Amino acid sequence: MEYRALGRTGVQVSQFCLGTMMFGGKADKAESLRIIDHALERGVNFIDTADVYTGNESERIVGEGLSSGARRQETILATKFNFPQGDDVNARGLSRRHLIAACEASLQRLRTDWIDLYQLHRCNADVPIDETLRALDDLIRSGKVRYIGCSMFPGWQMVESLWVAKELGLNRFVSEQPAYHMLDRTVEREVIPAAQSFGLAVIPWGPLCGGLLTGKYQRDKGDADGRWQEGKDNFNRQATPLAWDVIDLLRDMAGEKGCSMSQLALAWVASQPGVTAPIIGPRTLEQVTDNLGAVDVSLDTADCERIDALVPPCSAAVRYYDEAMGADFRPHASRSVV
Repeated sequence: MEYRALGRTGVQVSQFCLGTMMFGGKADKAESLRIIDHALERGVNFIDTADVYTGNESERIVGEGLSSGARRQETILATKFNFPQGDDVNARGLSRRHLIAACEASLQRLRTDWIDLYQLHRCNADVPIDETLRALDDLIRSGKVRYIGCSMFPGWQMVESLWVAKELGLNRFVSEQPAYHMLDRTVEREVIPAAQSFGLAVIPWGPLCGGLLTGKYQRDKGDADGRWQEGKDNFNRQATPLAWDVIDLLRDMAGEKGCSMSQLALAWVASQPGVTAPIIGPRTLEQVTDNLGAVDVSLDTADCERIDALVPPCSAAVRYYDEAMGADFRPHASRSVV
């Protein structure tokens, strides 16, 4: 397992991050704990969750999985907040009120005194970023959070956040978590260049395009049980003819290299400029075992050129990032920092 710097920090994280969105849902508690055990044994020291995953159950399982021995001390633990927590209209969003309450709740579920990386789970134009950053800075100063990051922020909002932090003397974001995979390279236009310019770690989620790049789906055959049915996933994203061409190429290349399609797709994301640690999201022990085999897969210049010929840099065969954005870009009455 290779380890890489988490942005401009002194923290080293494994080249793949264990994502836990399936924990407590499609992966029951026992299987989820086995997945954590295996990932840690293979050298993974970076785990990502969120308070919204499976109604908070993912955080509880992760907390239990890291509760023995020195596991918590040796693991870089990341979680996220923003989405509604119940019916209370104030139990959501990026306000100081919700942010602090969400952090306290996550700490309890995770059975820990601190969160290594606390991330904004999407941007929100209804709350001025200075309010959010001031509250996050308070959490860092109190010792409850070590570092802060964002997820699915467009390039301009990443830069705005960094400018506000500098202007007010606050702790800055150290990472961005965008949707990124071989079938959608949209983040290469602005997000990754901005992250590289300002020293933010890039932690891509969805590197297997919701399973489309695993090889379980066939263009001319009935789809297996999963997110993609009749060429569309559960968010109505469309698998285009070009996407199937890329999948066919991936299948051929995986055969040539003697690896699985998943491993090749993950190795491709991990090798892209600016990428720190793609997030794998297994629901079975078999899947996490396969996914982590990507550490032994390498791509040379010729391999990358074959892929680029079909889906060039900055292009998309599936509109995955844009559909996942879900950001509210309505302008504030005033964006001035106070």
